[in-house]
Amino acid sequence: MSVGVSTKFHTAPLVGGESREEQQERLLSLLSSPVRDGLNVEELMDPSLSGGLTYNDFLILPGFIDFPADIVSLDVQVTRNFKIKTPFLSSPMDTVTEILNSPETAMAVHMALNGGVGVIHHNCPVEEQAEMVRKVKKFENGFITDPKCLGPNNTVQDVLDIKQKYGFCGIPITENGHLDSKLLGIVTSRDVDFLQGPVSRQRPLKDVMTTELVTAREGVSLAEAQKILKASKKGKLPIVDSEFCLTALLARSDLIKTRDYPWASTKHSSKQLICAAAISTHPEDQIRLKALVTAGLDIVVLDSSQGNSSYQIEMIRHIKENYPSLDVIAGNVVTQEQARVLIAAGADALRVGMGSGSICITQE
Repeated sequence: MSVGVSTKFHTAPLVGGESREEQQERLLSLLSSPVRDGLNVEELMDPSLSGGLTYNDFLILPGFIDFPADIVSLDVQVTRNFKIKTPFLSSPMDTVTEILNSPETAMAVHMALNGGVGVIHHNCPVEEQAEMVRKVKKFENGFITDPKCLGPNNTVQDVLDIKQKYGFCGIPITENGHLDSKLLGIVTSRDVDFLQGPVSRQRPLKDVMTTELVTAREGVSLAEAQKILKASKKGKLPIVDSEFCLTALLARSDLIKTRDYPWASTKHSSKQLICAAAISTHPEDQIRLKALVTAGLDIVVLDSSQGNSSYQIEMIRHIKENYPSLDVIAGNVVTQEQARVLIAAGADALRVGMGSGSICITQE
């Protein structure tokens, strides 16, 4: 970088009886000489120069800025197959990353909405952890390929039960109450808001459903389907095949989330939030892993303070043999030897570091 240098130094003191001309020549030479501050990465990590380092032992020096802040990218390849917008992952601790009791404010959801990834802890029953993963995956969607459906003879009470359990009541009505059946109508909150009495709750949905539908044909792109949904001002857009059978659903609430959280960590294919969860290296956690994968898990974290063990290697191999599309974050590691062993076993990313806090006894 070249820096423009003033040729007038009226306030600079003279040194050793030098003249103003000599002073100017000395200062110009000083300011034009190359300057190198700090250490480069190779020097910083050279044990002969710095020995062991921890986080408080170094600072990142500021440099010259010649670009606006809005073009800065914090994208990071967090695992082999997943890239996120902000380099933040939450800890798999029950006091940090939990979602079961408060899905709207949970760490796992909001880490993903804001460009990071939440790692759901495993200090709980298998079913509870799988339900947490499921709630993260269902929070935001592109095309909903497994929507809740009801049949024409189901009742208003069935809709209210779904609303209480899942938090929504935009339900497609098909001939047999399942996906891939002929679409007859849709029931939304507007159809059932005033049907709260005991008699009204038993009314069949064929009497209350909306039958004037805006639909899109199967094969439509997500972008085009979103345009249709925006223009229709409806809450849901059913996707149907040539026989008018329901094949998928698009929700306006998901469009709003996409608008409000443009940095969200989502899978490209489904637009669902990326979700990670932790397991131990104990053989019985293979059962836990199967339940998490069924719930939609994207990344599994092997939660161990010392990753270089036969137990972790065996678990990595089990995962890669049975769930080849599931990314594995292994660790923890602090040495090259540890890292090489886990990478060779099939790890897609590594957790680096050894805790030194009051509740972590790894170093002991």
